[in-house]
Formats: sequence, structure tokens, C-alpha cells
Amino acid sequence: MRGSIVGIEDGLINAKSGTWHGILLELIDNLYASFIIGPLVVAYWRGTWNLMTDYIYPSDYATSLIISLGLGVVGHFLFHVLQPTFRRHLNPDRHRLLYYIGSRVYTEIYGTVCVNAWRGGWEMINLYTTHDVLYVVLITLSCALAMALLKGLRNISASPFVVVNDLCREYFDVPTYFKVSSSKEPGLYVLDCLFSVLVIGSLVVFVWRGLWVLLDLKLFPEDRALSAWSSVLIGYGVTGVTFSLQPLMRWACDRLTGVWRVIIADLFLFLSFIGTINVWRGVWALLDHYFLPDNRLLSDWITHSVSLLLLILLNCSNSVLVRGVYIDAEEPAGQCVVFPVYYIRLFFQKERNKKQRRLLEALGRVEYNNVTSVLLEKKPMKTEQNHQIIRNLDAVPLTIIDNPKTHGDHNSHENKQ
Repeated sequence: MRGSIVGIEDGLINAKSGTWHGILLELIDNLYASFIIGPLVVAYWRGTWNLMTDYIYPSDYATSLIISLGLGVVGHFLFHVLQPTFRRHLNPDRHRLLYYIGSRVYTEIYGTVCVNAWRGGWEMINLYTTHDVLYVVLITLSCALAMALLKGLRNISASPFVVVNDLCREYFDVPTYFKVSSSKEPGLYVLDCLFSVLVIGSLVVFVWRGLWVLLDLKLFPEDRALSAWSSVLIGYGVTGVTFSLQPLMRWACDRLTGVWRVIIADLFLFLSFIGTINVWRGVWALLDHYFLPDNRLLSDWITHSVSLLLLILLNCSNSVLVRGVYIDAEEPAGQCVVFPVYYIRLFFQKERNKKQRRLLEALGRVEYNNVTSVLLEKKPMKTEQNHQIIRNLDAVPLTIIDNPKTHGDHNSHENKQ
């Protein structure tokens, strides 16, 4: 679950850094990601997960999980392979309304695919393995270490440390691990997609499930409500600390290179993951415990549909998707430890860019008119008696009605006659 890095690409991070205005906007973005986008994403996943349990072969749990896993794996693979097709046929420059409707349907279908993939893998691990603490710890640490060696640990990131804005230019992008081109090497691209889905995706599920189970086993297991509230407090406490440490971590990674930079970035990302998993577990359990507990099906439908609708209206619906593979510390210098939670800052950036474009267009028109005036003053006016120059000082500085060369040729033709 990695968010858009549009802020990094557009130089947004360095904009007004260190100013009170920049710090305030960053704080608002962090609060927005933590207390609005994060709970909405968790609510969507909780509702969708439970609906899959209710509707996919509920009479046979093992079969239900196999179907979910199959839908998830095949669906992920298809959404990887069909990226160019989606970009070509759902193009906002060709048909804006078709793009908007099609892209949101894409999000709903892909979101369901993501939930099924996780539900199938997660619950099958629960079904066929033991919940012994030592076993869970060893498996979780082994998978986390494998991801770190593959430089893919950052893929465990999720809301509230990720906000994916629904941007036209990258709406359907699903990065793969080896970044193979689908057009130049289609065979290798298919293998790249399979590796990204089956290997990286599976490791992420193992790490998430392991820490979640450990919390279930050790954090007030006898009282579900107290356990849920404890997770919320721990999660948001760690989240606040992690966001606060970003400037220090950026400073450190600016000065580190090579493997040490990757190690420090991974440790920081794992700290954020502890906050993430607690926020998810806490919000999920609180919804189970307090939100329409006597009418579970209605509760699931509301959290699924209302959460997705609000995220669409907020232009952050792609935050529910678990897609793509990103490499640890691939951004330059300290930007590798900056969490992509740009929302308010992007809004201000867009408004600033609009003003700059309007100013440049206005300056361009003034410069064009000044150059035109100078050229006309220097140009001999031999045919002024046959032409009319309209000057409007209040609107357009200068407008030329005719071309002297053409009339010169016309007069020559008359003389010949």
C-alpha cells in the first residue's frame, strides 16, 4: 500500500520548508491522513472483508477462502497486465465523464480484488497454522527480513501513512518489482507481475497477519473492547511520534549513503508499521464492537459503501487499493523517509501553479504586444493610405489588418495592366 509520490516528483516537499506556513500545512496533512482517510480506509476494508465472508460460499469456510484467494491472485495479475488498456480507453482527454465513471468502477472492483487476496491468504494461514507465540514471531520476523533483503519493506506501509490522490496521470499505474516494460519485453513483464503478486504480496500478508495475531494474543485478549481501545491509543501515539521524527530522519538519510541509508529507512518504516497495524486493528475492532453489532450485515454494507463514497468525494478513493511494488530508499537523499500524505499541500500547490500560469500568460501577451509595436514603428509605412490600423488602447494594444507585401504585389499588377 504505497501512496502517490507526486509531491516528491513535483518538488512539493521542499516548497517553503522550515516556514510556519509550510509546517502548518504539513501538520494539517498529517492530521487529515490520520483521522479522516485512515479510518475511512479501515472501515472500507472491514466492511468488504465481512461481506466476502457472508456471500462467498458461506457454508464451507475452506472453499470460501480458496475462492477468495483465487479471485485475488487472478484479479491482481489482470490489473497489472491491463494497465495500458485502462490508460488507453479511460482517457480523460478523450471523454471526461467516461473516465470518471470508469475509473471509480475500476477502484471498486480492484478494491474487492485486494480484499479477497488478503482474506484468502490471511485466513488460510490462520486455518492451517498454529497460534503459538514463538512460531508467529519467527515467521513474522523471517518474512520481514526477506522483504528487507529484497528492498521491499516499504510495501507494508498503509494509511494513515499513505494518502493516494485520484490523479488522472497515474490513476491506473501498478508498478512491478523489476520495472520491466510491458511493450518491449512482454514475456519478462508477465514474470515480473507474477513475482510482484505472488512473492512480494504474500510476504506483506505474512508480516501484517503476524503482528496482528501477536496483538490479539497479548494485548488484553480477555476484553475485546479494552484491547481495541488500547490498539487505537498505541497506534495514534506511535503515529504521532513517527510523523514528528520525519525531519530528524530526513536529516540523517541526507547524510547517509549505501546500505546504512537503507537500514535506517527500513527501521523507520517498521516503526511506522507498528503504528499502522495498531490503528487498523483498533478501528476495525471498535467498529465490530460498537457499530450495529446486532445487525452485522447492515453494518458491513454501510462501512463498505459509505466509506468508499466519502473517499471518492474526497478524491482519495485509490487509498483503499493494495497495488504495486516499491523499492526501499529509491527516492533521493532524505525523501525516502517522507510519507506520501499530500492533500492540503497539493491543493495549495495547484492554486499557486494556476496563478503562476496566468501571470506568465499575461506577461507573454504584454511582451508580444510590445514587440509588435516596436516592429511596426520601425517598418516603413508606404501603403498607409490603402490600409487601416485599428488601435484600441483600452483592450488590445495593436491589431494589424493587412499585409503590405500583398498590396504591393496587387498595385504592381494594376500598373502592368
